[in-house]
Amino acid sequence: MASDETSTTPPAEPRRGPAQPLPASEAPFDAIGLARHLLRTVRSGALATLDPEDGTPFASLVTIATDVDGTPLMLLSRLSGHTRNLLKDSRASLLFSAGGKGDPLAHPRLTVTGLVTQVGEPRVRERFIARHPKAKLYADFPDFGFFALAPKAGHLNGGFAKAATLTRDELLLDLSGCEALVAGEAGAIAHMNADHADALGLYAADATANWRLTGLDPEGMDLLAGDRSHRVAYPSPVSDMGALRKILVEMAAAGRETAGSSGEPA
Repeated sequence: MASDETSTTPPAEPRRGPAQPLPASEAPFDAIGLARHLLRTVRSGALATLDPEDGTPFASLVTIATDVDGTPLMLLSRLSGHTRNLLKDSRASLLFSAGGKGDPLAHPRLTVTGLVTQVGEPRVRERFIARHPKAKLYADFPDFGFFALAPKAGHLNGGFAKAATLTRDELLLDLSGCEALVAGEAGAIAHMNADHADALGLYAADATANWRLTGLDPEGMDLLAGDRSHRVAYPSPVSDMGALRKILVEMAAAGRETAGSSGEPA
């Protein structure tokens, strides 16, 4: 006869599968900051598309820039296999890998998945060519066009035991209230490159290279010297041109003070 007493035996522990990456908000390191740094600094990566005939993954090497909010941008030829794939199925992923000496798997990398669409805003062309000046030679060929990957999710591997997943909103910047900064970006870039090249060297903490400013956003600026890219974060976010000018002056002054104290020419 069955007992009416309630069992006091604790339920069995659920079986755990392989360790899964934590959400970025729960990771024990700055997963969002690292992911956004990779988005802004890596200038080429692997684009994976789907063959429309049988769904076979097709990976190819492409050059990458970012829009103001961090959206990945590409300049693609319609004669390329990956472009033909995207025009049939817009699902894709991009791999951003920092690379470096030693074991390639010891360096941070980020995979971003999403949908790719063609874009035609003049700002996109300006930002891409600023990051890839040689692309100006063929950017206006009739078979080329600019494309953006609208992120759905990201998977970050920051090195050994440092993995995290990211949402769209964790990958991209919220530009609400920053309309004036976006509108004034091109003029600010031209002014800094023409009149304040010395300050760019201070921001990069390297006055020996010929740095150019290629992009501005609410969190920081992107610099380029030859094939070297460098991301400079502001001490605090900015949302308008007045705040940007103030923080750039403060950063230049801090850079001169640091250079002076180290004995380097200011």
